[in-house]
Amino acid sequence: MKIFICSKLRGDIKKNTERAKQFSRKVLMQGHIPFAPHIYFTLFLDELNEQERNQGINAGLEWLKLCDELWIFDKEISEGMQKEIDYAIKNNIKVKKIQNTCSK
Repeated sequence: MKIFICSKLRGDIKKNTERAKQFSRKVLMQGHIPFAPHIYFTLFLDELNEQERNQGINAGLEWLKLCDELWIFDKEISEGMQKEIDYAIKNNIKVKKIQNTCSK
């Protein structure tokens, strides 16, 4: 299955990027394909530039269209995560909350 990783980026971007990498690894080790646009698009977009951030979110929603499920890895839902969750629900993509077992 193709799994969309839904986790925070804003705030401590470095820490949250590392966490998203751990979540992606967890998904891959379970035999699925992880999609984590927030760690991909930030390689070339500036998360602190609102216009570029929105471009990244919108591009991520295009990736979400290709996924079988969206997995939520954070208890606290950020604004960007909520957009992804709402989009998944609207487009009948299964949303699943995952207990965070990452150490960071």
